Amino acid sequence: MRYLTDRKRATGMGSAKSGTAHHWAMKVSSFGLLILIPLFVFTFGPMLGEPHLDVLAYFSRPFPAIVAALTFAVTMKHFKDGVQVLIEDYVHGTAEKISIVVMICVSYAIAATGIFAIASIAL
Repeated sequence: MRYLTDRKRATGMGSAKSGTAHHWAMKVSSFGLLILIPLFVFTFGPMLGEPHLDVLAYFSRPFPAIVAALTFAVTMKHFKDGVQVLIEDYVHGTAEKISIVVMICVSYAIAATGIFAIASIAL
C-alpha cells in the first residue's frame, strides 16, 4: 500500500491551463445573456402571430435587429464554450478532438445563419 498525499497524486497530471479563461468566458457570456434574453423576449414576443410584412417592417428597425443579432451571437458563443467543457469532461482520445471541432463548426454555422437572416431582413 502506497501512502501518497493529494499533491503527490496530482504531480505530473498536468495543469488545467485554460480553465480560468473558460470559466470567465462563461461568466461574461451568461451575464450578457441575462440582459439580452429579456430584451429579445420583449422585442420578439409582440411579433408572434403578426403578418409577415409587419414582422419584416419591425425587424428592419435597428433596435430589434441589433438585439436579435447580439442574442444569436452571444448564445452560440455560450453554447460553444459549454459544449466544449462538456466534451472535455466526458469524451476522451481522438473522439474528443473530433467532437470539439464538429461542435465549434456547428455553433459558428448556426450563429452565422441567424445573423445572416437578421441582416437580410434588416437591410
